[in-house]
Amino acid sequence: MSHKQTQGQGVGRMLRSTLMVMAMGLAACSSGPKKPQPAPLEPVVPLVAAQQVWSQNIGAIDPLLVPVVRDGLLALANAAGEVSVLQAETGQLRWRAAAGAPMGAGVGFDGQRVALVTRDSDLVVLTPAGVAWRQRIAARVYTPPLVAGERVFVLAGDRSVSAFDARTGAALWRWTSRGTEPLVLQQAGVLTAVRNTLVAGIGGRLVGLDPDAGRVLWDTVVARTRGATEIERLVDPVGRVGRDGDVLCVRAFQAAVGCVDAVSGRTLWSQPADGAVGVQADAERVYGTEANGRVRAWRRSDGAEAWSNERLLHRGLSAPLAIGRSLAIGDAQGYVHLLARADGSLVNRFATDGTPVVEGPLAAGNTLIAVTRAGGVYAWRPQ
Repeated sequence: MSHKQTQGQGVGRMLRSTLMVMAMGLAACSSGPKKPQPAPLEPVVPLVAAQQVWSQNIGAIDPLLVPVVRDGLLALANAAGEVSVLQAETGQLRWRAAAGAPMGAGVGFDGQRVALVTRDSDLVVLTPAGVAWRQRIAARVYTPPLVAGERVFVLAGDRSVSAFDARTGAALWRWTSRGTEPLVLQQAGVLTAVRNTLVAGIGGRLVGLDPDAGRVLWDTVVARTRGATEIERLVDPVGRVGRDGDVLCVRAFQAAVGCVDAVSGRTLWSQPADGAVGVQADAERVYGTEANGRVRAWRRSDGAEAWSNERLLHRGLSAPLAIGRSLAIGDAQGYVHLLARADGSLVNRFATDGTPVVEGPLAAGNTLIAVTRAGGVYAWRPQ
C-alpha cells in the first residue's frame, strides 16, 4: 500500500469521526432533553474581601485560549491572533504582536516568547519585535504549546509531540503514540514539565518524555477506555493540571481524577469522576468541578472524597484555581465564585461582563485574574 493511500485512509477516518461528532451534536440539539437551568445565585456574605484593581479588553476570545502567567506577566491572545502581554499586577500593556492569522490554540509563554498555533496549523512564536518564526504542524492542534528550556513543544491532534528550537524554529524531534483511539478531544489537553521531564496526556495516560531526545521515560494509566463508541472511549487528560511538588494530578475526560508521581511515573491513585475541565491540587487536597456543576475535593494522599458543594449546579463551571485559603471558579454567566478550600463553603463572588470565564481564573502573586469570552480581563486583590 502506498504512502498516499495510507494517508488518505487516515484522513478519511478523521473525517468520519468528525462527522459523527457533528451528527451526534445536532441530534442532541434537536431531540435531546432540555438543558437544566443554572442554579440561582444565593446571597453570599463576603468572608474574603477583595477589591477590583484593574480591567482591560483585548477583543473576542477563541474558546481554545489558555492564558498564562509567568514572571509577573500575563500573556493571552484574541481570536484574531493578536497577542497581548500585560503586567499582571497593574494591567499595563508591556508589548503586543500579531500572528497574522486567527488563533487555533494557545498560548505558551516563558516570560520572553509567546507561542500559539493558528487555525491553519502554523506554530507561530512572537516576541516584542513581532513574529520570530513559524512552522507548519502536520495535524490540528488543540493544546497550547509549551515554551520551556529554550524549546517549544507541541502536542498535536494525532497524539504526536514535537520539539522545536525556541530561537530559530528548527525541528528537533517528533514522537508519535501508537495504538490509541482515532478520535481526539477538541479542547486543551495536558502538556507540562516537571524537573527535566516533559509530560503529555495521551489517551487516558500520562507519558513522561526526555525533552532533549523525545524518548519515553515512563508511561502510566490514569483512566481506561470504556463504552462501545469512539466518543464514549474518549478519556484523554485535560488541562489544567494540579501540581504538588513532583506529583501531578489530572482529570481524564468524563472518566476519572488521579495523581501521578512525575519522577517515577507511578500512578498514586485514580477515582471515578464525571467532568470535562482540569483540576488544582495542594498538599492536602485535589479540587475539581464536575459536568453538572458539583464542586469536589479529594484527599491528595489517597483520593478519598474530602467534601463536595452542589450550590453551583449547571452553571457551566471552569477549572478551579487555588489562591490563598480560597478556591476561585468561573462560570458561564461571567461570575467568579470563591469557595473555602477547607470545606467548600462560598465566601465571595465577583461579576465580570456576563460572558463565560475561559479556562479558569489565574493568580499572579495575590492578584486574582479572570478572562472572559468577550475579551474582558479583570483583576481583584484581597484587601
